[in-house]
Amino acid sequence: MMLVRMNMKTVLGALCVAVLLFTLFWGHCGDFSRRPLGSVLSEHGHGADDIECIINGEYSVSCRRDRERDDVYVPFSLVHKYFEIYGKITTTDGVEKFEWSHSYGKIYHPKKKYDPRGTFTTFENYNVEVRDRVKCISGIEGVPISTQWDPKGFFYPTQIAQFGLAHYSKFLTEAEPRRRIIDDGEKHIENWIVSKDAFMVREYDSESQTNILRFSTSDHVSSQVWLKVNISQDFVLSADVMMKPNSSMTVVLQNKEKKETVYLHYVASTQLIYAQDDHIYYGIGVEQKWRKITRDLIIDMQKGWILQDRPKRRSPRNKFKISSVILSGTGGLDNVTVSSSEHMAQFYAAASWLVRAQRGRGGWPVPARRRVAAGVADLAPGWYSAMSQGHAISVLARAYSRSGDVTYLQAARRALYVLDVPSHAGGVKALWMDKFVWYEEYPTKPPLFVLNGFIYTLLGLYDLHVIEGENSMSLAKKMFDDGMTSLKTLLPLFDTGSGSFYDLRHFTLGVSPNIARWDYHATHVNQLYLLAGLDDDPILLNTAKRWEGYMQGKRAAHN
Repeated sequence: MMLVRMNMKTVLGALCVAVLLFTLFWGHCGDFSRRPLGSVLSEHGHGADDIECIINGEYSVSCRRDRERDDVYVPFSLVHKYFEIYGKITTTDGVEKFEWSHSYGKIYHPKKKYDPRGTFTTFENYNVEVRDRVKCISGIEGVPISTQWDPKGFFYPTQIAQFGLAHYSKFLTEAEPRRRIIDDGEKHIENWIVSKDAFMVREYDSESQTNILRFSTSDHVSSQVWLKVNISQDFVLSADVMMKPNSSMTVVLQNKEKKETVYLHYVASTQLIYAQDDHIYYGIGVEQKWRKITRDLIIDMQKGWILQDRPKRRSPRNKFKISSVILSGTGGLDNVTVSSSEHMAQFYAAASWLVRAQRGRGGWPVPARRRVAAGVADLAPGWYSAMSQGHAISVLARAYSRSGDVTYLQAARRALYVLDVPSHAGGVKALWMDKFVWYEEYPTKPPLFVLNGFIYTLLGLYDLHVIEGENSMSLAKKMFDDGMTSLKTLLPLFDTGSGSFYDLRHFTLGVSPNIARWDYHATHVNQLYLLAGLDDDPILLNTAKRWEGYMQGKRAAHN
């Protein structure tokens, strides 16, 4: 006999919530739903004994029966499995309670109308670089390397754009960062320690047009130029560097609670990331020219640990400090700064990568094979995604708006081309019933009609249209309007009566529906609330409210 074993805390919680479960689902009527759960729990135990519960004639679990009330209490683990609900025991003022929830998604109601110059949806809450599927932040490009579909890592345009949008949104919502200039060669000058066989001089550099620190060391391991510091709390390092191949800047982190030292080596090489014991290496390129690097030292340290399969640690920012900076090889250094954040530098790293990586057709191909669904061919490396295009447009529109650099606007406009090319011709456009246009996140044959990626694409089109200046003849506006017509027409097809579908494969492939898990469902709701502020068609707001209700246990009516 299969038994579900639970600890005492969970048993107490199960005894409490099972009353409500059976009242709602299995027809045990009475006054339980109108009485405080605490009173039910306190009375439990009078005349209660074990009873075997047979589940659909397939297996059994151990339950409890209250003979006085003729009711049955089942383990919450069974409830969770059958009804996809969630619960946990919490403690408030020393009193334990069982918190029941029907979903784990979070809804963000817009406080004002969506502004293409403002935050991107709720991305101020995103931390792209900490995701497990981000291998590291490239030392050369300053953007994420994804392992989502290829463990070797690749530049995934969607993820890079999300990285940029998250940092842009954080810049607008967070307080001004703390900054400490370590050495700028002019107002702030530190006393670097130079070993006997090393060389350091401060001089005017005609390329950077400022005073810089120039250094050179021998091949001996003790030959160094180094600076002792003691910086806690802030770990975003920025510096202008120019180094010959295999030269390096090393940042030393020390654990304040125990004897542990981590060496982050930023090396003039093309190697992505390499880690061995306490030494973590990032290649920052081999071009002998001035460039600015911006590194989150804690993220760099954590990615090195993950590469070595070390266990994750909580709150390393509170336990480490920057203890020194070491220069080796030959090169120049300037404007060394440590800050609490450098969101705009990271935003522009994403925007600049999108400009450089854009292909002639205006798209950003995904260089990894993607298996989307049974019954459709894999997407071979080089496929385009409407979500990548839409996110990229949102980044580029904001970069143009803030900088005035027309290069970003031109790239955003070129990105429209791929959206207007049919999937069978290498683009991402599909048609529903040969009439309603749909921009495909995954351009399969037949199409899947993924909802969240489509809406993100619409936001990119809206961003570009507004940034261009409300031109009624704008191609972006026409594509946005066409897409909104499609969305409002097809939206009812995504309603399950208790949640939403991730896509419409059950229509196009004739297979089992692909129900959106709660975090994607919450994204759908958040997106619809945002669009309802741009379009007063009641279907958007009404659907958003109904779908939010599904997250609270509400269901469509029975016949």
